[in-house]
Amino acid sequence: MMKRILFIISIFLTGFWACQPDIPLTPPPENKERVEAVGFSGTPYHAVQDAPVVQARKDSMLNIAYRNFLRDSTKLKNIIWYGRRLAYLTRYQEAIAVFTQGMKHHPESPELYRHRGHRYLSIRKPIEAVDDLMKAARLVGDRPIQIEPDGIPNRLNKPLSSLQFNIWYHLGLAHYLQQNYKEAQISYESCLKYSTNPDLRCATADWLYMTYRRQGLTEKPKALLKTITEDMVLIENEAYHQRLLMYKGLRSPDDILTSSNTAAGRQLDMATQGYGVGNWYLYNGEAQKAVDIFQRILKTSYWPAFGFMAAESDLEYLGARYPDLF
Repeated sequence: MMKRILFIISIFLTGFWACQPDIPLTPPPENKERVEAVGFSGTPYHAVQDAPVVQARKDSMLNIAYRNFLRDSTKLKNIIWYGRRLAYLTRYQEAIAVFTQGMKHHPESPELYRHRGHRYLSIRKPIEAVDDLMKAARLVGDRPIQIEPDGIPNRLNKPLSSLQFNIWYHLGLAHYLQQNYKEAQISYESCLKYSTNPDLRCATADWLYMTYRRQGLTEKPKALLKTITEDMVLIENEAYHQRLLMYKGLRSPDDILTSSNTAAGRQLDMATQGYGVGNWYLYNGEAQKAVDIFQRILKTSYWPAFGFMAAESDLEYLGARYPDLF
């Protein structure tokens, strides 16, 4: 009898969703005219268009998240995934609105503040990002490490990072983008506690090393590099590992920037690896080369990348203080 009742209910719900003319089964399409972010120099950025097969896959996952959200827009998991799927399509303004609305239902959720803080970074609002990520750190407290599922799985389909890692990692960047290096150092050193595998250690160590060097420190960066070895086995952060090996003197800048044989690959290398190389030139007394690298990064189309953000921020900072470099 119970099975029959459940079957009838499932048929009713299926018909209900299918017959609702006012409830679309897919989210509103991307507004191609909307500016998703405004760079530190005032440059407007629009949503990035992926290759058709990638775009179709992301759209499909967004549709699933949207339908789950419609069924229960107060459920924390549904809010998070709808916002995340929008963000993977660089629809950052919509993602931020979803997370903000979700906070009305879950005002004490560190997850929502962590994700909104991340996307405030994407749209070049590091001050707002600091506020959100600091609140996320307070709310998460001493909660046990909470692994975050990947929205875009790595080659082993193995999630590597945690809620705690992502809070401190993004907080470090939010400070770094404002040239608040002491605060960035504190955040990245806190992040090291949650860098529980080689991929996370390399990602954190790379930004922490650059933060140390920006402050003119010498012993701390040397000690940090001792923890990085050539035989580390990584799943997804090989770029950070190679940059760290460059800092150790085991790779040259040219090795880092010319790893691809195609024009598109070299542009990607510039966007993903260029910032580390430019920074290396900067704190080794070759500021003109650094500025050249940073400007080349900004000529790529990868504006959501962290290295792109940092190059953008640095060019504004350097231009205001050292105009002769430009």
